[in-house]
Amino acid sequence: MTIGLSTYAFFWQLSDRVEKPLTLFDVLDRTADADVSLLQICDYQAIESMLPGELRDLRAAADQAGIELELGTRGLAPEHLRRYLDIAEILGATTLRSMVNSTPAEAEECIRLVLPRLVDQGVTLALETYEKVPTGVLVELVERIGHPRIGHPRIGICLDPANVVAALEHPRTVIDQTAAHVVNVHVKDFTFAREDGWVGFKLIGCPLGEGLLDHAHLVDVVDTRRINQVIEHWLPWQGSPDYTCLLEEQWTAHNLDYLRSKQS
Repeated sequence: MTIGLSTYAFFWQLSDRVEKPLTLFDVLDRTADADVSLLQICDYQAIESMLPGELRDLRAAADQAGIELELGTRGLAPEHLRRYLDIAEILGATTLRSMVNSTPAEAEECIRLVLPRLVDQGVTLALETYEKVPTGVLVELVERIGHPRIGHPRIGICLDPANVVAALEHPRTVIDQTAAHVVNVHVKDFTFAREDGWVGFKLIGCPLGEGLLDHAHLVDVVDTRRINQVIEHWLPWQGSPDYTCLLEEQWTAHNLDYLRSKQS
């Protein structure tokens, strides 16, 4: 298992809410400084407009730092996936995470159209668990494309137990449902907090080990010895750029320490 960082771990530091947002090259430097050898560039739309030369420079910087790159986007339209496969090829990324945003039948058709390219390029498409698609439907989709028990070697599931809470699915149940098909894991802890006046709840992130994520069960059920665990955050804006970014950095350091302690 490799512990990695997602650009979601730098969400606020990359955003226009701060005076000088980080660049992807800055994120690579921060990743290397944290002694992390994996970065997932996920839902970072600006990468679509980067020129091939810029992408090659990014890969060269990652190679020099000893950092493996993964890529993430949303949607399964064939032309969109092919664009991201072009980017993945330049970056040397062999994992492409995406999310189903159509009917299962449409999603299956789209995936089958790009499946030969996935196989030829050696890229695994990881479909993320989230609230818009029932987990059972996602598992059935993966199984229809491949063997019912093992799926297709280039199609799997990106397990994010936090996302499914919004659809009233239990994270532990989703871990069990998807375990056989998991090829990538997004790791973030989460908790419920009362809204002001006790009128409803909000689901927010928190440091690993302080919330509702049953990480021990995840590790017991999913073969994380061969699957990367990628750290994300659901950190609410804290009112000021400086404090928000400071807390983001602190959460990253804490979560890395937490996952590393589980390896020992």
